[in-house]
Amino acid sequence: MYAITIPEPGGPEALVWDEVPDPVPGEGEVLVEVVAGAVNRADIMQRQGFYDPPPGASVYPGLECSGRIAALGPGVAGWSVGDEVCALLSGGGYAEKVAVPAGQLLPVPKGVGLKQAAGLPEVVCTVWSNVFMVAHLRPGETLLVHGGSSGIGTMAIQLAKAVGAKVAVTAGTKEKLDFCAELGADILINYREQDFVAEVKEATGGAGADVILDNMGAKYLDRNVRALAVNGRIAVIGLQGGVKGELNLGALLTKRAAISATSLRARPLGEKAAIVAAVREHVWPLLDGGHVRPVIDRELPMPEAAEAHRVVEESGHIGKVLLTVPERS
Repeated sequence: MYAITIPEPGGPEALVWDEVPDPVPGEGEVLVEVVAGAVNRADIMQRQGFYDPPPGASVYPGLECSGRIAALGPGVAGWSVGDEVCALLSGGGYAEKVAVPAGQLLPVPKGVGLKQAAGLPEVVCTVWSNVFMVAHLRPGETLLVHGGSSGIGTMAIQLAKAVGAKVAVTAGTKEKLDFCAELGADILINYREQDFVAEVKEATGGAGADVILDNMGAKYLDRNVRALAVNGRIAVIGLQGGVKGELNLGALLTKRAAISATSLRARPLGEKAAIVAAVREHVWPLLDGGHVRPVIDRELPMPEAAEAHRVVEESGHIGKVLLTVPERS
């Protein structure tokens, strides 16, 4: 098979479409013939040499994909060869084939194309596990999403609105904010021109946000605490703004607030399977009914992964950028 390899860490040009050995599904795994994968910032970090795959995972980038089951490993039940699926991965999505633990498979939702389904697993599992399983967003509360027009952001808006929450978003352009509004965002904040702390406070009558989904880390730490409501919860899922920040514990105590930080890729198989099962139970009916949808900015052929990385690094997209596997001859 062919896969995107990284012979040496570096810029987008470090991604090389090359022939590699086929994966073999082990106990409890299935072999998926990939139709499409999706680009995540973790892939960019891996390409740069900053985010190695966990032990035992594929060395190729790609944390989600869609395709068809080509073979079942020993001990797999409930799936059949030919089933159309999408999958949460620890790596290997930038390839023609990938071996996936059966507990990380999801059926392609009704009304979602097979290629488009590649943009679902990572974002839905990230949003559901952080916003709902960890931060426990409830109906009537306010969620602040940083990077509202990203793949994570566009899904967070839709899921929060689906449960009856109010949504505030930050983004850097009017175009991106307008798109967030179309998805249902209530409070639109241009982080280049506005202070998100003041805007959230004003829009909530001084109360602040009950839950903040943060992809920035250190750069936003102090302001996130100030933007929080009493009993608020911050879920940190990214470190685009740095890893070390100063935290005023007095402010956190006064608000009886909590900060959690999670990653998905390195979690044990059992934890990932539990998240996938929760997503299938709670989110898949929303997708099947058309209440929630993947937001796809563009599709590029997988051998052009370098260009896809450039687009994502420059934040020149809304939603997800997909990589499609070339037709097999």
